[in-house]
Amino acid sequence: MLAKIRSAAVLGLEALPIDVEVDSGRGMARLNIVGLPDAAVRESIERVRSAIRNSGLRFPGNKRVTVNLAPADLRKEGPAYDLPIAIGILVASAQLPPGVMDGAIAMGELSLDGTLRHVRGVLPVADMARYADNPTLYVPAVDAPEAALIPDTTVYPVDSLTALVAHLQGFEALTPLAPGAQLAPQPPPPVVDFAEIKGQENAKRALEIVAAGGHNLLMLGPPGAGKTLMARAVPGILPALTLEEALEVTRIYSIADKLPADMPMIQQRPFRAPHHTISHAGLVGGGHWPRPGEISLAHRGVLFLDEMPEFNRRVLEVMRQPMEDKVVTISRAQGSLTFPAGFMLIAAMNPCPCGYYGDPERACSCSMGMIQNYRKRISGPLLDRIDIHIEVPRVSYDKLSKTAPGEPTAAIRARVEAARKRQQTRLAGSDLTCNADMGPAELRQFCALHEDGQALIRTAMRQMHLSARGYHRILKVSRTIADLEGSPDIRTHHLAEALQYRTRILEL
Repeated sequence: MLAKIRSAAVLGLEALPIDVEVDSGRGMARLNIVGLPDAAVRESIERVRSAIRNSGLRFPGNKRVTVNLAPADLRKEGPAYDLPIAIGILVASAQLPPGVMDGAIAMGELSLDGTLRHVRGVLPVADMARYADNPTLYVPAVDAPEAALIPDTTVYPVDSLTALVAHLQGFEALTPLAPGAQLAPQPPPPVVDFAEIKGQENAKRALEIVAAGGHNLLMLGPPGAGKTLMARAVPGILPALTLEEALEVTRIYSIADKLPADMPMIQQRPFRAPHHTISHAGLVGGGHWPRPGEISLAHRGVLFLDEMPEFNRRVLEVMRQPMEDKVVTISRAQGSLTFPAGFMLIAAMNPCPCGYYGDPERACSCSMGMIQNYRKRISGPLLDRIDIHIEVPRVSYDKLSKTAPGEPTAAIRARVEAARKRQQTRLAGSDLTCNADMGPAELRQFCALHEDGQALIRTAMRQMHLSARGYHRILKVSRTIADLEGSPDIRTHHLAEALQYRTRILEL
Protein backbone atom coordinates (compact mmCIF):
# COMPACT_ATOMS: atom_id res chain seq x y z
CA MET A 1 0.00 0.00 0.00
CA LEU A 2 1.26 3.49 -0.86
CA ALA A 3 0.89 6.56 1.37
CA LYS A 4 1.90 10.15 0.70
CA ILE A 5 2.40 12.72 3.46
CA ARG A 6 3.37 16.34 2.89
CA SER A 7 6.35 17.89 4.75
CA ALA A 8 8.91 20.60 4.00
CA ALA A 9 12.65 21.29 3.75
CA VAL A 10 14.26 24.60 4.72
CA LEU A 11 16.70 25.94 2.13
CA GLY A 12 18.26 29.26 3.06
CA LEU A 13 15.42 31.47 4.26
CA GLU A 14 12.76 29.63 2.29
CA ALA A 15 10.89 26.35 2.74
CA LEU A 16 10.26 23.91 -0.10
CA PRO A 17 7.51 21.24 -0.16
CA ILE A 18 8.63 17.65 0.37
CA ASP A 19 6.49 14.58 -0.33
CA VAL A 20 7.15 11.71 2.06
CA GLU A 21 6.10 8.61 0.08
CA VAL A 22 5.84 5.34 2.00
CA ASP A 23 5.36 1.99 0.27
CA SER A 24 4.70 -1.21 2.22
CA GLY A 25 4.77 -4.53 0.42
CA ARG A 26 6.15 -8.02 0.26
CA GLY A 27 9.81 -8.76 0.59
CA MET A 28 12.55 -9.06 3.17
CA ALA A 29 11.56 -7.21 6.36
CA ARG A 30 13.45 -3.95 6.06
CA LEU A 31 12.93 -0.16 6.11
CA ASN A 32 14.84 1.91 3.56
CA ILE A 33 14.91 5.70 3.21
CA VAL A 34 15.88 7.16 -0.16
CA GLY A 35 15.90 10.71 -1.57
CA LEU A 36 19.30 12.12 -0.48
CA PRO A 37 18.80 11.81 3.30
CA ASP A 38 21.58 12.89 5.66
CA ALA A 39 22.66 10.91 8.72
CA ALA A 40 19.96 12.41 10.96
CA VAL A 41 17.25 11.38 8.47
CA ARG A 42 18.65 7.87 8.05
CA GLU A 43 18.72 7.41 11.82
CA SER A 44 15.00 8.22 11.94
CA ILE A 45 14.38 4.53 11.12
CA GLU A 46 15.12 3.51 14.71
CA ARG A 47 13.38 6.53 16.25
CA VAL A 48 10.21 5.93 14.23
CA ARG A 49 10.19 2.19 14.96
CA SER A 50 10.49 2.70 18.72
CA ALA A 51 8.02 5.61 18.77
CA ILE A 52 5.34 3.61 16.94
CA ARG A 53 5.73 0.59 19.21
CA ASN A 54 5.88 2.62 22.43
CA SER A 55 2.73 4.48 21.36
CA GLY A 56 0.74 1.25 21.36
CA LEU A 57 0.71 0.98 17.56
CA ARG A 58 2.00 -1.73 15.22
CA PHE A 59 5.17 -1.39 13.20
CA PRO A 60 5.07 -3.54 10.01
CA GLY A 61 8.07 -5.68 10.89
CA ASN A 62 7.22 -8.49 8.45
CA LYS A 63 7.14 -6.30 5.31
CA ARG A 64 9.53 -4.33 3.19
CA VAL A 65 8.94 -0.61 3.75
CA THR A 66 10.44 2.00 1.42
CA VAL A 67 10.35 5.70 2.26
CA ASN A 68 11.06 8.17 -0.55
CA LEU A 69 11.64 11.85 0.17
CA ALA A 70 10.74 13.67 -3.04
CA PRO A 71 12.11 15.52 -4.92
CA ALA A 72 15.05 13.16 -4.80
CA ASP A 73 17.64 15.70 -6.01
CA LEU A 74 17.19 17.96 -2.96
CA ARG A 75 19.27 16.98 0.04
CA LYS A 76 17.22 16.37 3.21
CA GLU A 77 18.68 17.09 6.64
CA GLY A 78 17.58 17.04 10.25
CA PRO A 79 15.09 15.00 12.28
CA ALA A 80 11.97 16.95 11.24
CA TYR A 81 10.85 14.12 8.93
CA ASP A 82 10.26 11.68 11.82
CA LEU A 83 6.58 12.60 12.19
CA PRO A 84 5.56 12.45 8.50
CA ILE A 85 7.46 9.16 8.10
CA ALA A 86 5.64 7.68 11.10
CA ILE A 87 2.23 8.82 9.81
CA GLY A 88 3.07 7.47 6.36
CA ILE A 89 3.97 4.06 7.80
CA LEU A 90 0.70 3.97 9.77
CA VAL A 91 -1.30 4.80 6.62
CA ALA A 92 0.64 2.28 4.50
CA SER A 93 0.00 -0.42 7.13
CA ALA A 94 -3.77 0.40 7.19
CA GLN A 95 -3.73 1.67 10.78
CA LEU A 96 -4.90 5.05 9.50
CA PRO A 97 -7.26 5.56 6.54
CA PRO A 98 -5.83 6.75 3.19
CA GLY A 99 -5.92 10.49 2.61
CA VAL A 100 -6.28 11.19 6.30
CA MET A 101 -3.78 14.07 6.12
CA ASP A 102 -5.40 15.57 2.98
CA GLY A 103 -2.31 17.55 1.96
CA ALA A 104 -1.60 18.95 5.42
CA ILE A 105 2.04 19.49 6.38
CA ALA A 106 3.57 17.51 9.24
CA MET A 107 6.99 17.95 10.82
CA GLY A 108 8.59 17.05 14.12
CA GLU A 109 11.27 14.94 15.79
CA LEU A 110 10.06 11.86 17.63
CA SER A 111 11.38 10.68 20.94
CA LEU A 112 11.55 6.94 21.53
CA ASP A 113 8.38 7.16 23.65
CA GLY A 114 6.47 8.92 20.87
CA THR A 115 6.54 12.48 22.20
CA LEU A 116 7.49 15.29 19.85
CA ARG A 117 10.56 17.49 20.21
CA HIS A 118 11.44 20.92 18.90
CA VAL A 119 12.64 21.33 15.31
CA ARG A 120 14.11 24.39 13.61
CA GLY A 121 12.70 26.36 10.70
CA VAL A 122 8.98 26.13 11.58
CA LEU A 123 8.28 29.78 10.67
CA PRO A 124 9.34 29.59 6.98
CA VAL A 125 7.46 26.29 6.68
CA ALA A 126 4.30 27.97 7.98
CA ASP A 127 4.83 30.83 5.55
CA MET A 128 5.03 28.32 2.70
CA ALA A 129 1.96 26.45 3.95
CA ARG A 130 -0.39 29.43 3.75
CA TYR A 131 -0.14 29.36 -0.06
CA ALA A 132 -0.87 25.61 -0.26
CA ASP A 133 -4.22 24.07 -1.11
CA ASN A 134 -4.58 22.92 2.50
CA PRO A 135 -2.84 25.45 4.79
CA THR A 136 -2.80 23.10 7.78
CA LEU A 137 0.25 22.23 9.87
CA TYR A 138 0.90 19.60 12.51
CA VAL A 139 3.99 20.67 14.46
CA PRO A 140 5.46 19.99 17.91
CA ALA A 141 3.53 21.82 20.64
CA VAL A 142 6.65 23.83 21.62
CA ASP A 143 6.91 25.17 18.06
CA ALA A 144 3.21 25.83 17.45
CA PRO A 145 3.23 29.47 18.71
CA GLU A 146 6.01 30.21 16.21
CA ALA A 147 4.05 28.68 13.32
CA ALA A 148 0.90 30.54 14.39
CA LEU A 149 2.62 33.87 13.70
CA ILE A 150 1.74 33.39 10.03
CA PRO A 151 -1.87 34.35 9.13
CA ASP A 152 -4.26 32.27 7.04
CA THR A 153 -2.99 28.96 8.43
CA THR A 154 -4.38 26.29 10.74
CA VAL A 155 -1.75 25.19 13.22
CA TYR A 156 -2.26 22.11 15.41
CA PRO A 157 0.12 21.72 18.38
CA VAL A 158 1.04 18.05 18.75
CA ASP A 159 2.45 16.66 22.00
CA SER A 160 2.85 13.06 20.92
CA LEU A 161 2.28 10.57 18.13
CA THR A 162 -0.56 9.04 20.16
CA ALA A 163 -2.37 12.39 20.36
CA LEU A 164 -2.06 12.96 16.61
CA VAL A 165 -3.32 9.46 15.77
CA ALA A 166 -6.31 9.95 18.08
CA HIS A 167 -7.04 13.25 16.33
CA LEU A 168 -6.79 11.73 12.84
CA GLN A 169 -9.03 8.84 13.87
CA GLY A 170 -11.62 11.27 15.24
CA PHE A 171 -11.42 10.10 18.84
CA GLU A 172 -9.96 13.22 20.49
CA ALA A 173 -9.61 16.36 18.38
CA LEU A 174 -6.64 18.68 18.76
CA THR A 175 -7.33 22.38 19.28
CA PRO A 176 -5.72 24.66 16.67
CA LEU A 177 -4.01 27.89 17.66
CA ALA A 178 -5.36 31.23 16.52
CA PRO A 179 -3.03 32.41 13.70
CA GLY A 180 -1.63 35.87 13.13
CA ALA A 181 1.25 37.80 14.69
CA GLN A 182 0.84 40.85 16.84
CA LEU A 183 3.46 43.02 18.45
CA ALA A 184 2.74 43.08 22.17
CA PRO A 185 3.96 46.08 24.16
CA GLN A 186 7.52 45.33 25.18
CA PRO A 187 9.63 47.06 27.82
CA PRO A 188 12.94 48.48 26.62
CA PRO A 189 15.80 45.97 26.65
CA PRO A 190 17.71 45.75 29.98
CA VAL A 191 20.70 47.86 29.06
CA VAL A 192 22.86 50.54 30.62
CA ASP A 193 21.13 53.91 30.74
CA PHE A 194 23.04 56.70 29.01
CA ALA A 195 22.42 58.81 32.11
CA GLU A 196 24.88 56.57 33.98
CA ILE A 197 27.70 57.05 31.45
CA LYS A 198 29.94 59.80 32.73
CA GLY A 199 31.55 62.17 30.27
CA GLN A 200 32.14 61.04 26.65
CA GLU A 201 29.66 63.57 25.26
CA ASN A 202 31.25 63.40 21.81
CA ALA A 203 30.98 59.61 21.71
CA LYS A 204 27.40 59.62 22.96
CA ARG A 205 26.49 62.15 20.26
CA ALA A 206 28.06 59.88 17.64
CA LEU A 207 26.10 56.88 18.96
CA GLU A 208 22.88 58.88 18.69
CA ILE A 209 23.64 59.66 15.03
CA VAL A 210 24.50 56.00 14.41
CA ALA A 211 21.20 54.83 15.88
CA ALA A 212 19.18 57.47 14.02
CA GLY A 213 20.59 56.70 10.58
CA GLY A 214 21.71 53.06 10.79
CA HIS A 215 25.39 53.98 10.26
CA ASN A 216 28.60 52.14 11.15
CA LEU A 217 30.92 53.35 13.89
CA LEU A 218 34.52 52.78 15.03
CA MET A 219 35.65 53.83 18.52
CA LEU A 220 39.34 54.20 19.34
CA GLY A 221 40.43 54.66 22.94
CA PRO A 222 42.42 53.28 25.88
CA PRO A 223 41.17 50.43 28.09
CA GLY A 224 38.53 51.46 30.58
CA ALA A 225 37.33 54.52 28.68
CA GLY A 226 33.81 53.11 28.33
CA LYS A 227 33.76 51.88 24.72
CA THR A 228 32.10 48.55 25.50
CA LEU A 229 29.71 50.12 28.01
CA MET A 230 28.48 52.66 25.47
CA ALA A 231 28.12 50.05 22.74
CA ARG A 232 25.96 47.89 25.01
CA ALA A 233 23.78 50.91 25.77
CA VAL A 234 22.90 51.38 22.08
CA PRO A 235 19.95 48.89 21.99
CA GLY A 236 18.13 51.16 24.44
CA ILE A 237 18.01 54.05 21.95
CA LEU A 238 17.17 52.06 18.82
CA PRO A 239 13.61 52.38 17.46
CA ALA A 240 11.26 49.46 17.96
CA LEU A 241 10.95 46.79 15.31
CA THR A 242 7.96 46.95 13.00
CA LEU A 243 5.86 43.80 12.61
CA GLU A 244 7.42 43.04 9.23
CA GLU A 245 10.94 43.49 10.60
CA ALA A 246 10.14 41.34 13.63
CA LEU A 247 8.92 38.49 11.43
CA GLU A 248 11.99 38.87 9.21
CA VAL A 249 14.37 38.63 12.18
CA THR A 250 12.37 35.77 13.70
CA ARG A 251 12.66 33.80 10.47
CA ILE A 252 16.46 34.06 10.60
CA TYR A 253 16.60 32.95 14.24
CA SER A 254 14.20 30.08 13.53
CA ILE A 255 16.40 28.78 10.70
CA ALA A 256 19.56 29.17 12.82
CA ASP A 257 17.77 27.41 15.72
CA LYS A 258 18.50 30.41 17.98
CA LEU A 259 14.91 31.26 18.85
CA PRO A 260 14.37 31.25 22.65
CA ALA A 261 11.93 28.59 23.83
CA ASP A 262 9.71 31.14 25.58
CA MET A 263 9.78 33.69 22.75
CA PRO A 264 8.00 32.71 19.52
CA MET A 265 8.77 36.09 17.95
CA ILE A 266 11.82 38.36 18.30
CA GLN A 267 10.51 41.80 19.27
CA GLN A 268 13.76 43.57 20.24
CA ARG A 269 16.44 44.59 17.78
CA PRO A 270 19.29 42.06 17.89
CA PHE A 271 22.59 42.90 19.55
CA ARG A 272 25.32 40.40 18.66
CA ALA A 273 28.81 40.59 20.19
CA PRO A 274 30.90 37.62 18.93
CA HIS A 275 34.28 36.85 20.48
CA HIS A 276 37.36 37.67 18.43
CA THR A 277 38.17 33.94 18.09
CA ILE A 278 35.11 33.45 15.88
CA SER A 279 35.66 31.64 12.59
CA HIS A 280 34.90 32.81 9.08
CA ALA A 281 31.81 30.57 8.91
CA GLY A 282 30.65 31.67 12.34
CA LEU A 283 30.68 35.34 11.37
CA VAL A 284 29.26 35.36 7.83
CA GLY A 285 27.58 31.94 7.84
CA GLY A 286 28.54 28.66 6.27
CA GLY A 287 29.02 25.02 7.01
CA HIS A 288 28.47 21.97 4.84
CA TRP A 289 24.82 23.01 4.62
CA PRO A 290 25.02 26.80 5.12
CA ARG A 291 23.43 28.39 8.16
CA PRO A 292 23.17 32.11 9.02
CA GLY A 293 26.20 33.62 10.75
CA GLU A 294 26.52 36.47 13.24
CA ILE A 295 26.10 39.17 10.60
CA SER A 296 22.72 37.69 9.64
CA LEU A 297 21.71 37.18 13.27
CA ALA A 298 22.42 40.92 13.72
CA HIS A 299 20.07 41.81 10.83
CA ARG A 300 18.01 44.93 11.69
CA GLY A 301 20.18 45.34 14.79
CA VAL A 302 23.76 45.83 15.96
CA LEU A 303 26.91 43.79 15.38
CA PHE A 304 29.47 44.78 18.02
CA LEU A 305 33.10 43.81 17.45
CA ASP A 306 35.10 44.50 20.59
CA GLU A 307 38.88 44.55 20.20
CA MET A 308 38.45 44.62 16.42
CA PRO A 309 42.16 44.19 15.47
CA GLU A 310 42.22 40.91 17.42
CA PHE A 311 39.82 39.34 14.91
CA ASN A 312 41.39 37.29 12.14
CA ARG A 313 42.00 39.63 9.20
CA ARG A 314 40.40 37.22 6.73
CA VAL A 315 37.31 37.10 8.94
CA LEU A 316 37.07 40.90 8.93
CA GLU A 317 37.59 41.24 5.19
CA VAL A 318 34.63 39.01 4.34
CA MET A 319 32.35 41.63 5.90
CA ARG A 320 33.16 44.17 3.20
CA GLN A 321 30.64 42.97 0.64
CA PRO A 322 27.77 42.41 3.14
CA MET A 323 28.30 45.90 4.57
CA GLU A 324 27.64 47.33 1.11
CA ASP A 325 24.95 45.00 -0.23
CA LYS A 326 23.14 44.20 3.07
CA VAL A 327 23.09 40.53 2.06
CA VAL A 328 25.64 37.71 2.16
CA THR A 329 25.79 34.97 -0.47
CA ILE A 330 27.33 31.62 0.47
CA SER A 331 28.23 29.31 -2.41
CA ARG A 332 28.65 25.58 -2.18
CA ALA A 333 28.83 22.77 -4.70
CA GLN A 334 25.08 22.17 -4.26
CA GLY A 335 24.26 25.81 -5.01
CA SER A 336 24.22 29.30 -3.49
CA LEU A 337 22.20 30.60 -0.57
CA THR A 338 21.61 34.25 0.29
CA PHE A 339 20.96 35.53 3.81
CA PRO A 340 20.09 39.12 4.82
CA ALA A 341 22.82 41.12 6.58
CA GLY A 342 21.43 44.60 7.15
CA PHE A 343 23.33 45.25 10.36
CA MET A 344 24.86 48.30 12.02
CA LEU A 345 28.53 47.73 12.79
CA ILE A 346 29.90 49.17 16.02
CA ALA A 347 33.58 48.37 16.51
CA ALA A 348 35.95 49.22 19.33
CA MET A 349 39.72 49.05 19.52
CA ASN A 350 42.70 50.26 21.52
CA PRO A 351 45.18 52.71 19.98
CA CYS A 352 48.03 50.18 20.30
CA PRO A 353 48.69 46.64 21.64
CA CYS A 354 49.27 47.88 25.20
CA GLY A 355 46.36 50.31 24.87
CA TYR A 356 48.00 53.53 26.05
CA TYR A 357 49.47 55.23 22.99
CA GLY A 358 48.67 58.93 23.28
CA ASP A 359 47.33 58.57 26.84
CA PRO A 360 48.26 61.69 28.87
CA GLU A 361 48.58 59.79 32.15
CA ARG A 362 50.17 56.46 31.29
CA ALA A 363 53.18 55.80 29.08
CA CYS A 364 52.91 53.48 26.07
CA SER A 365 55.28 50.50 26.02
CA CYS A 366 54.87 49.72 22.30
CA SER A 367 57.36 50.51 19.55
CA MET A 368 56.20 52.49 16.53
CA GLY A 369 56.48 49.36 14.39
CA MET A 370 54.21 47.42 16.76
CA ILE A 371 51.64 50.21 16.67
CA GLN A 372 51.69 50.36 12.87
CA ASN A 373 51.31 46.60 12.52
CA TYR A 374 48.47 46.60 15.05
CA ARG A 375 46.51 49.29 13.23
CA LYS A 376 47.16 47.77 9.80
CA ARG A 377 45.14 44.72 10.82
CA ILE A 378 42.12 46.79 9.79
CA SER A 379 42.39 47.40 6.07
CA GLY A 380 41.71 50.67 4.29
CA PRO A 381 38.74 49.33 2.28
CA LEU A 382 37.07 48.13 5.49
CA LEU A 383 37.70 51.47 7.23
CA ASP A 384 36.24 53.28 4.22
CA ARG A 385 32.94 51.45 4.83
CA ILE A 386 32.70 52.75 8.41
CA ASP A 387 30.82 56.07 8.42
CA ILE A 388 31.91 57.50 11.75
CA HIS A 389 35.38 57.33 13.36
CA ILE A 390 35.73 58.76 16.87
CA GLU A 391 38.32 58.83 19.62
CA VAL A 392 37.18 57.91 23.12
CA PRO A 393 39.62 59.47 25.61
CA ARG A 394 40.23 58.57 29.23
CA VAL A 395 37.49 59.90 31.55
CA SER A 396 38.78 62.36 34.14
CA TYR A 397 38.11 62.06 37.86
CA ASP A 398 36.03 65.23 37.87
CA LYS A 399 33.57 63.74 35.40
CA LEU A 400 33.49 60.33 37.07
CA SER A 401 32.78 61.82 40.47
CA LYS A 402 29.83 63.91 39.31
CA THR A 403 26.61 62.86 41.02
CA ALA A 404 24.26 64.59 38.59
CA PRO A 405 23.07 62.10 35.94
CA GLY A 406 23.46 62.83 32.26
CA GLU A 407 20.78 62.79 29.58
CA PRO A 408 18.70 59.61 29.96
CA THR A 409 18.26 56.93 27.33
CA ALA A 410 14.54 57.73 26.97
CA ALA A 411 15.24 61.29 25.79
CA ILE A 412 17.82 60.15 23.24
CA ARG A 413 15.52 57.39 22.02
CA ALA A 414 12.72 59.91 21.43
CA ARG A 415 14.97 61.97 19.14
CA VAL A 416 16.14 58.84 17.33
CA GLU A 417 12.57 57.66 16.73
CA ALA A 418 11.55 61.10 15.45
CA ALA A 419 14.49 61.10 13.02
CA ARG A 420 13.61 57.58 11.82
CA LYS A 421 10.01 58.63 11.19
CA ARG A 422 11.25 61.46 8.98
CA GLN A 423 13.37 58.98 7.04
CA GLN A 424 10.49 56.53 6.65
CA THR A 425 8.27 59.29 5.30
CA ARG A 426 11.00 60.40 2.88
CA LEU A 427 11.77 56.85 1.70
CA ALA A 428 8.15 55.66 1.56
CA GLY A 429 7.44 53.45 -1.43
CA SER A 430 10.91 51.89 -1.48
CA ASP A 431 12.56 48.99 0.32
CA LEU A 432 14.87 51.39 2.17
CA THR A 433 14.38 51.90 5.89
CA CYS A 434 17.00 54.46 6.94
CA ASN A 435 19.57 56.90 5.59
CA ALA A 436 22.39 54.35 5.59
CA ASP A 437 20.47 52.31 2.99
CA MET A 438 20.29 55.14 0.43
CA GLY A 439 21.92 54.66 -2.96
CA PRO A 440 23.20 57.23 -5.48
CA ALA A 441 19.69 58.00 -6.77
CA GLU A 442 18.35 58.74 -3.28
CA LEU A 443 21.44 60.78 -2.41
CA ARG A 444 20.92 62.92 -5.51
CA GLN A 445 17.27 63.43 -4.60
CA PHE A 446 17.42 63.94 -0.83
CA CYS A 447 20.97 65.13 -0.09
CA ALA A 448 21.36 68.17 -2.35
CA LEU A 449 23.78 70.75 -0.95
CA HIS A 450 23.66 74.54 -1.06
CA GLU A 451 26.57 76.44 -2.59
CA ASP A 452 28.38 76.89 0.74
CA GLY A 453 28.00 73.18 1.46
CA GLN A 454 29.37 72.28 -1.97
CA ALA A 455 32.39 74.49 -1.38
CA LEU A 456 33.02 72.86 2.00
CA ILE A 457 32.79 69.28 0.71
CA ARG A 458 34.95 70.17 -2.31
CA THR A 459 37.72 71.41 -0.02
CA ALA A 460 37.33 68.42 2.30
CA MET A 461 37.61 65.90 -0.54
CA ARG A 462 40.84 67.48 -1.67
CA GLN A 463 42.42 67.76 1.78
CA MET A 464 41.12 64.47 3.26
CA HIS A 465 41.60 62.43 0.05
CA LEU A 466 38.06 61.08 0.24
CA SER A 467 36.93 58.28 -2.02
CA ALA A 468 33.59 58.30 -3.81
CA ARG A 469 32.27 55.95 -1.12
CA GLY A 470 33.55 58.30 1.59
CA TYR A 471 31.83 61.24 -0.10
CA HIS A 472 28.51 59.39 -0.22
CA ARG A 473 28.79 58.29 3.41
CA ILE A 474 29.44 61.87 4.54
CA LEU A 475 26.26 62.94 2.75
CA LYS A 476 24.30 60.17 4.48
CA VAL A 477 25.61 61.12 7.92
CA SER A 478 24.87 64.81 7.17
CA ARG A 479 21.31 63.87 6.24
CA THR A 480 20.91 62.02 9.56
CA ILE A 481 22.26 64.97 11.56
CA ALA A 482 19.76 67.21 9.76
CA ASP A 483 16.95 64.75 10.57
CA LEU A 484 17.87 64.79 14.25
CA GLU A 485 17.61 68.58 14.13
CA GLY A 486 14.35 68.47 12.18
CA SER A 487 15.84 70.37 9.24
CA PRO A 488 14.46 69.63 5.75
CA ASP A 489 17.78 70.61 4.14
CA ILE A 490 21.41 69.78 4.84
CA ARG A 491 23.06 72.90 6.22
CA THR A 492 26.73 73.74 6.40
CA HIS A 493 27.00 72.92 10.11
CA HIS A 494 25.43 69.49 9.50
CA LEU A 495 28.06 68.81 6.86
CA ALA A 496 30.85 70.13 9.07
CA GLU A 497 29.88 67.79 11.91
CA ALA A 498 29.77 64.83 9.52
CA LEU A 499 33.25 65.71 8.21
CA GLN A 500 34.52 65.85 11.78
CA TYR A 501 33.55 62.17 12.20
CA ARG A 502 35.41 61.18 9.03
CA THR A 503 38.94 61.99 10.21
CA ARG A 504 41.42 59.14 9.93
CA ILE A 505 41.92 58.34 13.60
CA LEU A 506 44.20 55.39 12.80
CA GLU A 507 46.77 57.53 11.05
CA LEU A 508 49.93 58.10 13.11
